[in-house]
Amino acid sequence: MSRKKLPIGIQTFAKIREDDDYYYVDKTGFALQLIEQGTHYFLSRPRRFGKSLFLDTLAELFAGNEPLFRGLQVHDRWDWSRRHPVLRISFGGGVIRDAQDLEGKIAELLTINEQALGIACTQRENRARFGELIRQAHAAGGERVVVLVDEYDKPILDNLTRPEIARENRDGLRNLYSVIKDSDAHVRFAMLSGVSKFSKVSLFSGLNNLDDISVDSRYSALCGYTETDVDTVFAPELPGLDRDEIRAWYNGYNWTGEAVYNPFDLLLLFQKREFRPYWFETGTPTFLVDLLTERRAFTPALEQVMATDALLSAFEVGDISTEALMFQAGYLTIGQVQRIGAQPRYRLRYPNLEVKASLNEALLLRYLPEPASVMRQTGQLYDLLLANDFPGLQTLFTAFFASIPHDWYRNNPIARYEGYYASVFYSHFAALGLDVRLEDATSHGRIDMTVLFNGHVYLFEFKVVELTPAGQALQQLKDKGYADKYRARGEPIHLLGVEFSRDSRSVVGFVVESLG
Repeated sequence: MSRKKLPIGIQTFAKIREDDDYYYVDKTGFALQLIEQGTHYFLSRPRRFGKSLFLDTLAELFAGNEPLFRGLQVHDRWDWSRRHPVLRISFGGGVIRDAQDLEGKIAELLTINEQALGIACTQRENRARFGELIRQAHAAGGERVVVLVDEYDKPILDNLTRPEIARENRDGLRNLYSVIKDSDAHVRFAMLSGVSKFSKVSLFSGLNNLDDISVDSRYSALCGYTETDVDTVFAPELPGLDRDEIRAWYNGYNWTGEAVYNPFDLLLLFQKREFRPYWFETGTPTFLVDLLTERRAFTPALEQVMATDALLSAFEVGDISTEALMFQAGYLTIGQVQRIGAQPRYRLRYPNLEVKASLNEALLLRYLPEPASVMRQTGQLYDLLLANDFPGLQTLFTAFFASIPHDWYRNNPIARYEGYYASVFYSHFAALGLDVRLEDATSHGRIDMTVLFNGHVYLFEFKVVELTPAGQALQQLKDKGYADKYRARGEPIHLLGVEFSRDSRSVVGFVVESLG
């Protein structure tokens, strides 16, 4: 197989299909399944995940552009003699600054659709005009209308730091979207997609017939690339790249079904041939890191949280749960599903190495008074581990804690507990992309932190003491036999008992015992 063009940034189905020299992952089977099983859908996925391309595929399918689908799953199962009018609304371009700006944007989009369908509406108010457009489009062609809304939530997300504006935009969008339900007799199919998942009460109270497929095992791989896609469609790109490293860096997003890769990451990797956090670098919102810092939301705890459907959907202006924000934005994903009675419970985790390392590095930038020192400290940590220089490790972390501003400690009650110190250690190791395991379960209890690196096993136990070290941390590692879990690996095991003084807020005990 020869290499083809990489469809980086292309959101237009026709552009990819008309030039048969582009790679294309066939998602038309999902499109057909949706159309056969329902009529009104909602899909939430993180940014740059292929939502726009999928909606464009639906638009071309309903418009009956048969040549574009030759050789694809849907081609021989579709009635190409029927053509539906398609209304397309996208808030992806530009920033909506206020309610007046939103009304102007909606008017612009309605005009574009009128011109595309050759319809002239008489109504001037946007809601009435939208309804008239749907009715006239149905009457003109005799086929019911398809309504596709891309980035339905962007006018709200653009203004999350200005809650009043965000609420005004939310109300304006609710007014617009309610028209879709009111026009049900004229609608063949409707789909709204975006990043966030606002509750039906706040945004979709007028459109309560949407089938939310965001967390649905049947559609987990609707957007993104699967392992099979990588090994077949992109097989010509794999030589020269470590397949396991590709998987560790970019795979792992999951919505209770098949896991997928972020397409943006994978395509840039194949182009540049270098492992980098492409997705994280091109749009991680500052407000996310600000919010995590303000709430003292420590990443180890987030990776182990158990969430309900209600929690993952708790996305409201001025009242956004940390877990919902990180899940919907793509910084956490579903790692495991458990059922307690009739209700599912989701254990969240980082999707992959890119997100885990990059987010922890971003948080470390906020923990230090001089952000430039983060790269220096993490680089030092890597070298010290490589050399098993334990006195150097003690010096490094003692200096780190001493550098944290006094106000941060004073305003953060969690700093009084052992979990805080574990989280600081964790962020350093996780920022390096190392295999770090918090609350590592054994038959004798839970190890505070385990690090697997360079053929060595490092077991950490953290204790908070009053003034002077007492050697309790190391003794607990030995008494509980925590090393037994890893002896079968045949690798050197290092027990590290780390003790902190609550008064001096520094490392006062750092004892290491290495086992053969």
